[in-house]
Amino acid sequence: MQKLSVIIPAYNEELRIEKTLLAVSDFLQKQTFPYEILVVNDGSKDATSSVVQKLTAKVPNLKLIDNKLNHGKGWVTKQGMLEATGDVRVFMDADNSTKVYEIIKFLPFFDQGYDIVIGSRRIQGSNIAVKQSPFRDFLGGVFRFIVHTLVPVGVTDSQCGFKAFSAKSSQAIFSKQTIYRWAFDVEILALARKQGFKIKELPITWVNDSESHVKLGGMISMLLEVVEVRLNLWSGKYK
Repeated sequence: MQKLSVIIPAYNEELRIEKTLLAVSDFLQKQTFPYEILVVNDGSKDATSSVVQKLTAKVPNLKLIDNKLNHGKGWVTKQGMLEATGDVRVFMDADNSTKVYEIIKFLPFFDQGYDIVIGSRRIQGSNIAVKQSPFRDFLGGVFRFIVHTLVPVGVTDSQCGFKAFSAKSSQAIFSKQTIYRWAFDVEILALARKQGFKIKELPITWVNDSESHVKLGGMISMLLEVVEVRLNLWSGKYK
């Protein structure tokens, strides 16, 4: 039976991480497959690490990877995916915007020969339970258009924070990752496509977190990183 690794990148999540971890643990304890939960602290300035550390006493198979410096969500996601020991490795957001139970409909596709299964908020069957603001939704649409133009990755929603990888694809892709902040999702999907991995996109239920905000400066940084991925592909950096 395949082992599942759940990787949760966390930065300044002291107010939300306990609720998320208890929900994840409650679900996984009811399953028949072995699992581990890895929280990767990205140099949080609050009590995130201490909250998680205290929970290790009552949350089975929970491990904290505690970085003292901030490196970016992509950096800690890479760290968690490479240190995980599961046959299937999924990373999810610390705000629990997509619930871990979505993984149950992902797992059969690995048995069917898929290497990567990603959640999408943009395909038929998806459910956006709480929507983003119209401005943020507009920015997201602009970003998707630019991504599809510069770095076609073959999926409708590159930024959904719920993606599962086989152990083989995880090692091959994340070991070559170079983008660590805004556009790391685009890079890992570009790497997956370049290496010929088979990708399945599935609809998920997603709840927007009203406390999560992407400012214009962040969007600009994200676009610059997408250009960097395009240049890396042209220059052969990923060989």
